[in-house]
Amino acid sequence: MASLAAAIAKVGSNTFLSRVLGFVRDLVVARIFGADAGTDAFFVAFKIPNFMRRLFAEGAFSMAFVPILNEYKQTRGRTALKAYIDAVAGTLGAVLLLVTLLGILGAPLLILLFAPGFIQEPSQLALATEMLRLTFPYLLFISLTAFAGGILNTYERFGIPAFTPVLLNISLILCAVYLAPLMERPIVALAWGVLIAGVAQLAFQLPFLARLDLLPRPRLALKDPGVRKTMKLMVPALLGVSVGQISLLLDTLLASFLVTGSISWLYYSDRLMEFPLGILAVALATVILPRLSQRHAAADPVAFSHTMDWALRWVLLLGVPCAVGLLVLAGPLIATLFFSGAFGAHDVQMARLSLMAYAIGLVGFMGIKVLAPGYYARQDMRTPVRIAVIALVVNMVFNLILMLPFGHAGLATATTIAALTNASLLLHGLLRARIFQPSAIWIGLLIKALIANLLMGLLVWYGAGATADWFDLDLGERIWRLLMWILIGAAVYATTLLALGIRPRHFLGRD
Repeated sequence: MASLAAAIAKVGSNTFLSRVLGFVRDLVVARIFGADAGTDAFFVAFKIPNFMRRLFAEGAFSMAFVPILNEYKQTRGRTALKAYIDAVAGTLGAVLLLVTLLGILGAPLLILLFAPGFIQEPSQLALATEMLRLTFPYLLFISLTAFAGGILNTYERFGIPAFTPVLLNISLILCAVYLAPLMERPIVALAWGVLIAGVAQLAFQLPFLARLDLLPRPRLALKDPGVRKTMKLMVPALLGVSVGQISLLLDTLLASFLVTGSISWLYYSDRLMEFPLGILAVALATVILPRLSQRHAAADPVAFSHTMDWALRWVLLLGVPCAVGLLVLAGPLIATLFFSGAFGAHDVQMARLSLMAYAIGLVGFMGIKVLAPGYYARQDMRTPVRIAVIALVVNMVFNLILMLPFGHAGLATATTIAALTNASLLLHGLLRARIFQPSAIWIGLLIKALIANLLMGLLVWYGAGATADWFDLDLGERIWRLLMWILIGAAVYATTLLALGIRPRHFLGRD
């Protein structure tokens, strides 16, 4: 498992850079544009293609494409592999082009579908429609980027796809700072930034495919056996792999009926939750899917289970403290990153509530990322679909129950409940089928992790103090104080684990 740990470090470090720049991006956007009707319109215009990208490209498509690509690589030979890549590239590109054209033409309807509350504000609806027509082609470019990234990951070139999102953050930052002042409506500059980033991200990965001699020569081949098998697996995977994104989208839809700023508060809290989710869980999912696919193709169930065990240990030992940290430092984090003249104390307090709700569900979101590949690597799409349907029903029920009394925080809480439900059922299914057989040390790991997280959480919660106290500090004081408590919390957690007998071998799967 040492090679997998090295791959996690490579993906995680690149993702960390992307997330840091993402925070810089959000800091710039919050300080320049604040949280108002314009930012709500942009976040909806960006969320629609981004949601579809996660749903189709990085979600169902990747989960269907990578196992079949591994199968061709292991058993079919180089010529058949290249023919399969060419056929998928041409077919996927044609479908995406058609979807993009329909999306541009139907932009007003899409806005009303995803944010029906905008119908009460015609100017906001018009602005969101204009920006969606700029951002929707991002779906085309980033989906092809995900296709290229799937090939690179299969050949264990994990660093390149992990670095690619950095280009989106750079593009948005530059457009916010330099293009926005030149425009009649400055917020539209962000939509241009999304479009530019899509082109740049695809262009960045093409030379690395060429080095592998796998640069596609796209051909439309709807009847190709590999394409048909990929499409067959994609259809049920659409819902199963993307339930978390659907839940977040439902939050946006319902939040459009709430007070102005609700969409932005959910966005900023979601972004903070995505930081550890992207660094750890996405990195784990990226690395283990090709490995699990290889184990399944080699008919090695023991190694398959061991890989799952190893990944879940990382979720327990690193994911849970991230969730605790977000929960107890929600207010200080948002105050440090976003508090300004445009993003005031009230905005901080509101975003804090939704971040706390999301933090409770972080382990659920991470669990989905790690557990779902256990099904998709075996080309089992039906089981996750059934589980996803249950989770979506749970999400909608709790949305309706919690939305009116708790506003946007109620929506975030419903999403958390759905994520925990989804992850629990995925785990139960793998255990019941004996696909995943936990190692004997799990009970001890759970107890030790609980003790370490309680000590860390209580100390940081007491030391950081109330969120209101942070408003009186200048930016520099907020930054060093936040970093101090993050470092103290990490030191306490690591020291407690060491004192309780947790060693690096537990991360490497060596019991």
